[in-house]
Order: sequence, then structure tokens, then C-alpha cells
Amino acid sequence: MDAHYTFEIDRPRSLVRITMSGLFSLADIEAFLADRAKAHAELRCLPNQHLTLNDVRGMKIQHQEVVAAFQAMLAAPEYRSRRLAFVAGPTLAKSQLMRALSGRDAQCFEDVASAERWLFAPDA
Repeated sequence: MDAHYTFEIDRPRSLVRITMSGLFSLADIEAFLADRAKAHAELRCLPNQHLTLNDVRGMKIQHQEVVAAFQAMLAAPEYRSRRLAFVAGPTLAKSQLMRALSGRDAQCFEDVASAERWLFAPDA
């Protein structure tokens, strides 16, 4: 598989910035989960008070078991963000993302600037 991902932590803004691309296997997701735990340990805010921006424009169409694993990952309460924004292109991968997000209060955008405006807007 050609999965690739990065985590970037912006401590002052309590932001976890993730970029994901390629085709993921279940083993790739396990590695992602371990790296996510390390990234979250770098945050200085209280649990679940961080913001997450995940750029998935480079993601390929995923196998159904991988989509199910992503859905389970997004449901993990210990990593739930205060706000969750995705940047996705207008592809079938976006429809898979929306299916994986069912039940989550998250937004999907076509560009990073729009996602950041929403993430950093004052809470309603």
C-alpha cells in the first residue's frame, strides 16, 4: 500500500494538523493510531479541547474494511476534538469520508483556508 500521513502540532492554537494520502491497509491504520497518540501527547490543552484539521485531498478510494476502521477511529472519545475539519476534493473518497463521519460533528471543506476560518471562529 502507499499510505502516507503526517502530524503537525501547533501548541499555541491547540491544533492538530494531519495530512493523509494514498491507499491505507489495516496495518497502516494501526501505525496511524500509535502516531496519533504520540502527537496528542504533545498538546498542552485539556483533553478534547484541541482542534483538528485533516487534509485528505490525496486519499485514494479505500477498501470497505478500512473505511470501517476509520469510522471506529473517529468515534474514539479520548481523541475527540472540540472541532474537526476535513479538507477533501470532490471525489468518491469524499463520499467515503462523509460515510465515516456519520454521527460526528465535523465539517468538510475544499480548501485549507475555509477549514481554518471555521475551526478558529468563536464558538456559537
